[in-house]
Amino acid sequence: MIDLFSDTHTLPDDGMRRAMASAELGDEQMGEDPTTRRLEETVAALLDTEAAMFMPTGSMCNKVAVSALTKPGDALVCDHLAHVYRFEGGGSAVLSGIVFEPLATERGIFTPKQLDAVMKPGSVYEPRTSLVSIEQTHNFGGGVVWSFEEYAAVCDTARRHGASVFTDGARLLNAVAATGIPANKWASLVDAVWIDFSKGVGAPGGAIIAGSDRFIATAKRFKYLYGGAMRQSGVLAAAALYGLESNVPRMIDDQSHARSLATGLAEAGLEVADPESNMVFCEPPPRLGIQGFIDGMEAEGVRVSAVAGRIRMVTHVGVSSQDIDAAITAAVRVAATS
Repeated sequence: MIDLFSDTHTLPDDGMRRAMASAELGDEQMGEDPTTRRLEETVAALLDTEAAMFMPTGSMCNKVAVSALTKPGDALVCDHLAHVYRFEGGGSAVLSGIVFEPLATERGIFTPKQLDAVMKPGSVYEPRTSLVSIEQTHNFGGGVVWSFEEYAAVCDTARRHGASVFTDGARLLNAVAATGIPANKWASLVDAVWIDFSKGVGAPGGAIIAGSDRFIATAKRFKYLYGGAMRQSGVLAAAALYGLESNVPRMIDDQSHARSLATGLAEAGLEVADPESNMVFCEPPPRLGIQGFIDGMEAEGVRVSAVAGRIRMVTHVGVSSQDIDAAITAAVRVAATS
């Protein structure tokens, strides 16, 4: 099965498994896992932040960031399809006592003007807008990449209103591959940023959040409060270190594969959005519908998903150029049956 369902479906290769098996281990909760400490130092250097902290999941990174940067009753601004708002079970509202101020957009990218219109200083009637969340790349917006100019302008607007900013950078390294702008430049404009290791990096789990020493000290309390302490986490940290070294440099191939896939799908007669990162979104043939197309592709040996009312196909380290060719051939056959 060619798996284009998600880049979360990557599997550790033999080199990653060897790195995991040979990892030097200790107690993460006590700060004694040397491989985890090395990962945290590596990512802090990559992002040019004072500190970083390894976490079990990216969703926990979001929740910890919100808790560390808000107070109960505050408002958080984000896009209306942001992961932190739509796809985490309302966790930040429950755990941090905040309210969301979602902004309607077409592509997942809101403007400084939209942000300026909803920023509030707070009163006895209205919550204080204390935090703005940017998702880079934006998954449910279509794998969209914020331009650095758009990103910087939103950060400037938030600062002008006295609000903090954090980046849900689950796929930030895909944005780096797409734009050529280094990760530390994106990180330099926000109070906190996190990256996921279970997606393009190709590790089986884990994420890391980075920011100032003060932010990480505050975030650490919430990590433990929410059950995020680990023991011999170096097994996962070793996988992340291997992925940063071996898989991140080849992420540009994922962009190329996505463009090739989009071109092939368009030639098959499907309506396809131009991919900005490693995600390809298209409309299914009308007579088949979404589920019919998904079922047809699976019967041809290709797994795809449905996201936000469209077909989504995601390229990653487990997908070769030959797989892309086979997926296009499958799409041509499925489209022909409609």
